[in-house]
Amino acid sequence: MSKLPVAPEQLEAHYGPHLQFPGGKHLQSGLEIDRLVKTHCCFCGQQCGIQLKVAHQQVVGFEPWEDFPFNRGMLCPKGIKRYLQGGHPDRLLTALQRDPAAAGGFRPLEYPQAIAQTAAAIAKIQEQHGFAAFGVLSGASLTSEKAYLMGKFARVCLRTPYIDYNGRLCMVSAGAANKKAFGVDRGGNPWSDILGAELIWISGANVAECAPITTHYVWQAREQGARVVVVDPRVTPLARTCDLFLPIKPGRDVALFNGILHLMIEKDWLDHAFIEKYTVGFEKLAESVREWTPRRTAQVCGLNQKLVEQAAEWWGTASTSFLMHARGIEHHSHGVQNVLGAINIVLASGRIGRENCGYSTITGQANGQGGREHGQKCDQLPGGRDISNPEHRAHVAGIWGVAPDDLPQAGVDAYELFRKIDQGEIKGLLTLCFNPKVSLPDSEFVARCLDKLEFYAAIDFFLNETAQHADIVLPGSLQEEDEGVVCSAEGRVIRIRKAIDCPGEARQDWRIIQDLAAALKRPQGFEFQHPGQIFDELRRASQGGVVDYSGITYEKIEASYGVFWPCPSEEHPGTPRLFEPDSWNVVARGQGPFYFPDGKARFQVADYSPPQEEVDEEYPLILTTGRVISQFLSGTQTRRIGPLAEMHPAPWLEVHPQLAAKLGLKAGDTALVESRRSSIELTTKVVNTIRPDTVFVPYHWAGRESINRLTIAAQDPISKIPEYKACAVRVRRLEHGS
Repeated sequence: MSKLPVAPEQLEAHYGPHLQFPGGKHLQSGLEIDRLVKTHCCFCGQQCGIQLKVAHQQVVGFEPWEDFPFNRGMLCPKGIKRYLQGGHPDRLLTALQRDPAAAGGFRPLEYPQAIAQTAAAIAKIQEQHGFAAFGVLSGASLTSEKAYLMGKFARVCLRTPYIDYNGRLCMVSAGAANKKAFGVDRGGNPWSDILGAELIWISGANVAECAPITTHYVWQAREQGARVVVVDPRVTPLARTCDLFLPIKPGRDVALFNGILHLMIEKDWLDHAFIEKYTVGFEKLAESVREWTPRRTAQVCGLNQKLVEQAAEWWGTASTSFLMHARGIEHHSHGVQNVLGAINIVLASGRIGRENCGYSTITGQANGQGGREHGQKCDQLPGGRDISNPEHRAHVAGIWGVAPDDLPQAGVDAYELFRKIDQGEIKGLLTLCFNPKVSLPDSEFVARCLDKLEFYAAIDFFLNETAQHADIVLPGSLQEEDEGVVCSAEGRVIRIRKAIDCPGEARQDWRIIQDLAAALKRPQGFEFQHPGQIFDELRRASQGGVVDYSGITYEKIEASYGVFWPCPSEEHPGTPRLFEPDSWNVVARGQGPFYFPDGKARFQVADYSPPQEEVDEEYPLILTTGRVISQFLSGTQTRRIGPLAEMHPAPWLEVHPQLAAKLGLKAGDTALVESRRSSIELTTKVVNTIRPDTVFVPYHWAGRESINRLTIAAQDPISKIPEYKACAVRVRRLEHGS
């Protein structure tokens, strides 16, 4: 039998005597491992395979899962340390009720009583103010079964239009642009296609820290002769080893892509046959980029003109290529336009839908892809269906056993939901694994809205900063305490396997939702006994949609290390590479490979506009935010994992030496960063890896350390994603005690 991979004294050094097994037994040296459970990491959208070591109903370690094809046993620091969160003393083991007189502001509550009180509060608000007076916010790291159930719960049980999810802060600009260009919201290629690409272009993605295993694919491609182009305001770790780095001014990415396309047209670096056969709209797009000369592009982007010309030549003349992007081009008030600009140069090159030629988005959350496919977005129904489409509504209503007219129409995005709370339209809120007080921009406004609610219930496994405003907290489940599926960044649907039971009075999240439906006396459609039953209904609900899971089964996933959607029948092998001209999809439909009636992709004019808040004399610097390798999103999990917290215990301010000298700042000084919304005090790091007109702060911390108190609530008009990557600030050195 295997032994623990980390000495018990090391674990207790991080967690003290609190790391215990149920019943109070401390972790002891030499404890035998009961079993290994093959599952996946609970963090980013790469969804690396991992084997969890289980002893006495506790996850106590891991072993590499070398057979899983994506990561072959490799893990990043978060994956290696993820198992440590389960024994943390902050783990919610009982329901809680707000009680200002109690220590910490809450007192324990029996679970049945907590469900009854929550249901009673929901019923009271809806009786007094209507169904739409209650809102729901959920997470993009949930299994697809839970995401599906949350959409159904909001629309069938609560009958409210107001449901959205924290993927609103992550992938929606990419998803909206993909649908506009391709007719479907999914990147087109498995990561294996990176390996043979001649050119790899990475825009707005700190791959080495946010998706470290993807770095391995890029390095392997370089070993085979690939060139790597990185576009980012910061010299990220991968950029230090790339072949061409473009230190773009934040928020100008669409200008760069338009400038690249201008040169592709001028030099005739185009695939005319592909454009003619498989696309529409190129002439209008070509006219729109005439003004984006290399000189103008360089001026707007803050780049040397020769860098723009070199990047265009490498892209335009490559025989195979792979373009990836992430939040750096998506977190903008024109994020959809940025993504469309990227897609335009891919389509113009004709390098998509074939081996080693592709385009993909680097998904941020564990189920960032699957979480937006099956109905928890405000405008979406299962299978990627449109909630405003009568045929789509009729199909899903039939699966759910309700009349199509009984389904609410589209609601609003997550931030607009808080505006409706502020305006008094929404009186009650239920959240599941979402921490908006930390993760939404202008977060002091969010905190004020939470305090305006008549009733707020939170389901989570830790008492996060948002849940501290709740009236009732219901103890939910960690990933390893439940079954289900997620969809990785590649489009691969994979299995999450239960390793242990929920501790104490904690419950699997889908059981909590069904308990609420029963207590509301609205149980119809919420009587599942196992996640597999939810998945079977999801499969039927997705059948015939663009996101078709109908041919995917748990058994098929396990036999094949995952199945790529669309998969329209149990005999079908799945679709690792979208948009192949001779794929089953094309043959079945008798048209081109893209998801429009004529099978052709759409070139879209990608208009340039600057960030909503430009710099001026009062606020002369651009603030951009992002992640670090040891932390994840709002930090609810990773800030409680000792080794990860030690790697990066607090946020900091990155400034270029030229800016530091101008401001009188030295490394280690305390700086005051101010925006038009709030201010924050941070320790200064002076680095050569950032533009002199830009400062950077990571966003994983809460309270006075939360940079999202300063960020702007500007949103993309299409995707409604917030503009985290650019707002105006000023910085000054603080004397001690000032």
